[in-house]
Amino acid sequence: MTDDILDGWETVIGLEVHAELATNTKLFSSARNVFGGEPNTNIDPVSLGLPGSLPVLNKKAVELAIRVGLALNCRVQRSVFARKNYFYPDMPKAYQISQFDLPINEGGWLELPDGRQIGIERAHLEEDTGKSSHVGGGGRIHEADYSLVDYNRAGVPLIEIVGAPDLRSADDAREYVSELRSILVAIGASDGKMEEGSMRVDCNVSVRPHGNQEFGTRCEVKNINSLRSLGRAIEYEARRQVDIITSGQKVEQQTRHWDEADGRTHTLRSKEEAFDYRYFSEPDLVPLDPSLEWIAEIQESQPPLPRQRRIDLAKAAEIEPTDAALIVQKDLDEFALSVIKKGADASRVLVHLANNLADGVGHLTVDAFATLIHLETNGDLSATQAKTVLADLVDKGGDPTQIAADHGFEAMDTSELDALIESIINENPDDWTAFVQGDAEERKKKSGFFVGQVMKVTKGQADGKVVNGILLRRAEN
Repeated sequence: MTDDILDGWETVIGLEVHAELATNTKLFSSARNVFGGEPNTNIDPVSLGLPGSLPVLNKKAVELAIRVGLALNCRVQRSVFARKNYFYPDMPKAYQISQFDLPINEGGWLELPDGRQIGIERAHLEEDTGKSSHVGGGGRIHEADYSLVDYNRAGVPLIEIVGAPDLRSADDAREYVSELRSILVAIGASDGKMEEGSMRVDCNVSVRPHGNQEFGTRCEVKNINSLRSLGRAIEYEARRQVDIITSGQKVEQQTRHWDEADGRTHTLRSKEEAFDYRYFSEPDLVPLDPSLEWIAEIQESQPPLPRQRRIDLAKAAEIEPTDAALIVQKDLDEFALSVIKKGADASRVLVHLANNLADGVGHLTVDAFATLIHLETNGDLSATQAKTVLADLVDKGGDPTQIAADHGFEAMDTSELDALIESIINENPDDWTAFVQGDAEERKKKSGFFVGQVMKVTKGQADGKVVNGILLRRAEN
């Protein structure tokens, strides 16, 4: 959402992110915590809420929750589990065990790659619910012929991370969720797979005139499972609310559902229909009070977080931390640092890792990559040739020098390249005049034209940097 789409209006966004924790078993039982499988196979009496079954807290889940809290700069504190009472087939015992007024983590912040800090109000533990499938109609309960329930997910440990309403655009929201996902994966708390439902987002959206400090009436859009859907849902909902207000009506506080197919949000329930969960302390679980020693031990064992990794790579490559974000997001920063330490040109290392390694490093080794970068920066290989050799190294490994020889790649003789460029200049006098006499933008455009012509004639054998150097030398003479 940009200001020109909502001219005169500001969007206010707060996100609630639910992430399944990467434990072997469920939060309160020994049933397996795995994705997929035949319905109702990863269950036990606790998952099914059978009479007489009692919850037993999973220590690993608590450790991961503490890791999340520390990574988000929260205060880790004594907490209490509560019963969140409601009936729906996905929780047959008619309540969900969660944390209410005393969460395990409270009052933190998350830093975006550009340095902005987004507040974290709380990050609490709770159990996931089962999954209902409504068969027939459009897949919604009111249209279905019948419903099926799978309890494999019931009782899986969740961390619910409640962000402050500090986000102001769909891009901000996507960046926040992306950074949060990177943190959760880095510390081993969750696999962050939105497509599998192990990370889901509810977004609270309101609008207000620019300059207003008072929040507007918010609507909550539930269970968004992709960054694309998150952005689209926010943009649609903000526009919907502005249209309501500018037509003289009032926004009604609602819980809404995002429909990816029609690109709209739809009403689930209004404020008047909101559930009264009647929270009270869970009588079968004692308060959770992790010791300071345990918290310190967990803090000491935390791996480097994405923010620090961006700083480390930026320092080594002499770039801004924001320019290192993509490499860290692709989890290639350690590989990049190792290659740079071998003396390889940092800019070329990052360009190849960002643009030419969509599926990871494969069989590429640090030594082979460093050698390839040296061949390229020394002028023995053009950028196009280096890309070809890199693809072979990723696919099957080997020696870059030998692979280049097998392809018949040889650096063009400078005098031969000079003669070719002169010929192309003579064939395109108007473009050459524009290059010589034009401003910086025009010169850049025409430089691309001439380099392209040279590459076409040489079938990619020429080095673009060398070509640019010759063009500049000729323009100055």
